[in-house]
Amino acid sequence: MASLAPALDKDGVRLTVDDTLATVTLTNPAKRNAQSPALWRALAEAGRSLPGSVRVVVLRGEGKSFSAGLDRQMFTPEGIEGEPSLVDLARRGDAELDAAIAEFQEGFTWWRRSDIVSVAAVQGHAIGAGFQLALACDLRVVADDVQFAMRETSLGLVPDLTGTHPLVTLVGYGRAAEICLTGRYVHAEEALRIGLANAVVPAADLDTAVKALTAPLLAAPRDAVVETKALLQGAAGRTYDDQRAAERAAQARRLRDLAGLGE
Repeated sequence: MASLAPALDKDGVRLTVDDTLATVTLTNPAKRNAQSPALWRALAEAGRSLPGSVRVVVLRGEGKSFSAGLDRQMFTPEGIEGEPSLVDLARRGDAELDAAIAEFQEGFTWWRRSDIVSVAAVQGHAIGAGFQLALACDLRVVADDVQFAMRETSLGLVPDLTGTHPLVTLVGYGRAAEICLTGRYVHAEEALRIGLANAVVPAADLDTAVKALTAPLLAAPRDAVVETKALLQGAAGRTYDDQRAAERAAQARRLRDLAGLGE
């Protein structure tokens, strides 16, 4: 089958769309898909570029590593050409610095939109920003060689690319604190046991396993998937009774739609 023409291919990010399925690929394996502000902008653009037909988005990284995290050149005085170094960012005023970080985060926020389901296929290193990008997705299928680590604290920084909320949600506060504050590696078996991974497979079988997961996601009626995802996303912030009410309202909408009585 002929390969799809990319809808986006820039700054280490490639987006391809095949009807209801989109794939976002990190395309700099020579640097283990290290991340930079340009890559984050490209990720955000990929999210904005998704056609309305897309229901499932797969995120993957070329090469042996999903993403080894922040490009270390950002730590140098000269930084990355055309991009602010960490020192440059530190010199900005509070409002300007906050706006810059908020812009960086945009590449990580759209993966949990209620109209799509996002699946990260993770192999090898998923460190720092790479770990946070995997956490941005709804589901994670990982290879048996995966190495998750949140190294920001060890570098004198904090995880600021939206990863702390899903990490605490998945593994609980105590485990999240231990992972972040020690910077240690979490390997495949532990990732599955504590809820970071939905499945662990041999690295050679990663693409096959992701296809096996996406098939039923695409087969289910779209509106039911959207409503269910929204229910689950809001559950933690609702009381039990409020969640029951949300379930009733969502089911009423589905029943009316199925009966042809929707608005």
